[in-house]
Formats: sequence, structure tokens, C-alpha cells
Amino acid sequence: MGKLFKHLSQNDRIKMETMLNSGHKVVEVAEYLHVHRSTIYREIKRGEYTHRNSDYTEETRYSSDLGQKNHDWNAQGKGRNIKIGNDRPLAEYIEEKIIEDKYSPEAALAAAAESGIEFTTSISVRTLYRYIDKGIFLKLTNKDLPVKGKRKKHNKRVKVQKRASAGESIENRPDEVKDREIFGHWEMDTVKGKQGVTKSCMLVLTERKTRDEIIVKLPDQKAASVVEAIDRLERKWGDMFTKVFRSITVDNGVEFSDYEGLERSVLHEGEKRTFAFYCHPYSSWERGSNENNNRLIRRHIPKGEDFDEKQDRDIEYIENWINNYPRGIFGFKTSAQLFEEEIRNLA
Repeated sequence: MGKLFKHLSQNDRIKMETMLNSGHKVVEVAEYLHVHRSTIYREIKRGEYTHRNSDYTEETRYSSDLGQKNHDWNAQGKGRNIKIGNDRPLAEYIEEKIIEDKYSPEAALAAAAESGIEFTTSISVRTLYRYIDKGIFLKLTNKDLPVKGKRKKHNKRVKVQKRASAGESIENRPDEVKDREIFGHWEMDTVKGKQGVTKSCMLVLTERKTRDEIIVKLPDQKAASVVEAIDRLERKWGDMFTKVFRSITVDNGVEFSDYEGLERSVLHEGEKRTFAFYCHPYSSWERGSNENNNRLIRRHIPKGEDFDEKQDRDIEYIENWINNYPRGIFGFKTSAQLFEEEIRNLA
């Protein structure tokens, strides 16, 4: 294992440049220098430059001088030895969780701790972020991080409310909803696709206490389709619906304008099944759980992407992924675990 992670010397870099320019493959260079191939890949990245040939064509080559220069520069401020360099399985596990499974660094480390795999070392979240910043990993970069690699530009616009909400204001919502102590209070929103192209939308409901997520694909963005989706949920849950869905908080979008349809029961005529509360105009923070879960959805369906062709199984996969995502706020328990506990308590 020690040989696989040895440091390259300046002489090793010169041999490496000669072999690569002679057409040798990375695996062959790694075997000759007695290092792992990932060491060669990282070194190539460190010493890469664009070479112009005599016929004015360009190609990417490796320079041992440039590689050594960058190595010396990085060594000046690297501080302590890199712990993860002695634990390749942990490095690969973290890369897979963040790149393939779209986990945050915090969630990736929590998953590693719960995986049952006996890694030879452990690192803190802060150290992991530092490793990613310094380019320690072979594949993982800041661009793979769900938030850090995708900064959003904010344009200042004057917003005008198009209509007043007809339903009950959030100001009259019971304190138990705000405190998140009582299970069964939800936030609801729609996630839309490419403007002017995507006709469908996703109706998303987030339970405030457990952050459990329900995602339903709607054929359009009409109020009638939203009410129909809630009707289906009531039929699914039966008499449990009023306990599981005590209230639903929405924004002032046209798709939520039928507050009477949202509240009235399809199983018990003349009775209410839930209470709908409307946020203040342009106050998305009043549905903070919704907004956070919507960001998780966007890891799978980026904003501006047309998702008309998404199948129910695709939506179900995203819903399950969110509900089984380790949450730092819950000590890295999942929403699915907490939701099941609450349902058992109701039963």
C-alpha cells in the first residue's frame, strides 16, 4: 500500500514525461514508477500544458518542469500530511457519494460512518472541503458540490403581486405549526420545467417536522390538477388523512387559488380534510422546508430542464432519494425514518 501512494521525485517526473511522449500508457508508466495509476493521472493534471506543433496544430502534453513547479508551490502551504492519501477506499467512497449519488460532503461522511465499512482513517467536514479546494481528489472538484459549485446570480427586479390570496393568511396559522413540534403540517409548492416548453409540473409537499417529501407529477399547472392530486392523496390515506395532513401552507400561485377545493373532503361530504394557509407575497422563506427540498430536486432536474418525458418511476426515484438522504439537522437520520416513527405513533 505504501508504494501505491509514494511521492514522485523530480527524476520520476522526467521519466514520466519521456514515457508519455513516447506513447506509453498511464498504466505502463505507473507500473514502471511503482505508483498507483491515480498518482499518474493527478500528476498529468498538475503538469498539463498546450503544445503547438510545427504545423500549427495543438495538443495537450505533460511537462515535468511544470509538474515539479506546481508540486513545489503546493508543498509550501499544504500544512500537515494528507490523511486521506493513506485510505484510497475512503477517497473513492466519498467521490462516489458526492459525484454519483449527489450527496453533500457532510452527508457523504455521515454515510461512510454508517456504511459498516472499516476505513483506516477519518476526516472532518472542514478537512474534506479543504481537500476538495486543493484538488486532492482524482475526480472530485468544487463543481461537483451541490451548492458551492453552482453560484446563482441575483437580479434586482421590482415584483408586483398579481392577485390577493383568497384563503387564510399565514398570520392566522397556529403556533404549533411554526414550532415544528407537532407532526402533520405540510408546505406545498410546484417545481416547473423549461419556461414556454414544459407543460407539466411537479407538485411537492414537505412535512415540516420530518422534512418528508411527496412528489406528484401533474399534467399541467392548473388549480384543478392540484386539487385532484390532493384528492388522490386523501383516498390513499383514508381516514388517516386528517391526522397526517393537518394543514398545508402554500404561496399565492394561481395553481393554489382554489383553497376551498384544497380543504374540502372527497370522502366525507361537507367536512374539511385539512386547513390551507397562504404565505405573504414573495416570501419564499415562509416555506423554508419546501425551498430546501426543492434544491435537492434540482440536483436531479436542473432549473430550466424540460421534464415532460419523465416517467413516474423517475419521480419516485427522486422522492425516495430525498427521503433517504442523511440529514445533518437530524443527526444524519433520514426523513423516511422519522416519518415512519410518526406514523407508528399515530397508529
